[in-house]
Amino acid sequence: MTTAPLGLLLDIDGPIASTVTRSIVQPSILGDLVKLVRAGVPIAFITGRSDVFVRDEVVAPLMAAGLGEALAAGGRMFVVCEKGAVWFTVGEHGGGEVEVDTTVALPAEFATGIRRLVTERFADFMYYDEGKRAMVSVEQLPTIDADTYHVAQLDYNEAAFEALVERGLGARYGDREVPNAAGDVPFRIDPTFISTDVESVTLDKDRGAERAVSYFREQGELPTLWRSVGDSRSDYSMADYLYQAGFDVAHVDVRPADGLLERPYRVIVEGDLVHDEAGAAFLAYWVEKLGL
Repeated sequence: MTTAPLGLLLDIDGPIASTVTRSIVQPSILGDLVKLVRAGVPIAFITGRSDVFVRDEVVAPLMAAGLGEALAAGGRMFVVCEKGAVWFTVGEHGGGEVEVDTTVALPAEFATGIRRLVTERFADFMYYDEGKRAMVSVEQLPTIDADTYHVAQLDYNEAAFEALVERGLGARYGDREVPNAAGDVPFRIDPTFISTDVESVTLDKDRGAERAVSYFREQGELPTLWRSVGDSRSDYSMADYLYQAGFDVAHVDVRPADGLLERPYRVIVEGDLVHDEAGAAFLAYWVEKLGL
């Protein structure tokens, strides 16, 4: 296969999956992703989501849309979950074996305590994500509105921070840090629009980007032109890695209302479109540009 014209690093929630339904609802997204893979574009999903979610809500519908044939013909796809702690390849028969970096996982006892906390105090607003292997995460119930959730989320974030501190694990939340007995702060509270992750401070989208690019390099030639797409400020770190690695990169922000970050590379918005409508427009642009 000739060198690909483009490489893509994509967040899932926001640009690909609806933040309301948590599934892919824009009618053009699946077909356009398959077309791009068939054209040789290496695509990696870099997400905080669990591998279970990605298999069910992203890989399965892509396979139904013809992804398997595109990968069998030489296409490349890779998935990094939990911001770099979990990863798997995608081949012509679907998702491959899941690999986990257990060195960044939270203690099982802490996860059990958070599960109990959600059940006892926050079950009307959020649920515990049983699919996570390294992080400890909760997510907004789809039956409540965002404003209601965000009020409860603030209370939960404080409770999760206190749970880390009480166990002496070392924690960071916002501007606050409480080190463990060794003087380290290995874990942080990271709220997103629909969830909160308790995670290792070593996890971030740049780590996932590095893992994905390394995989693609093992499989063949790398494109020089890359685009990353996301809906939060932490997603810029995908493009940060690509820029520092010497690639020609731009980042597409599909929720610019949070404020565009100043970067040495170009930051793109899709007009007035946001979330998965902006993601769909971005993919459609490249399908047309590449004549697919």
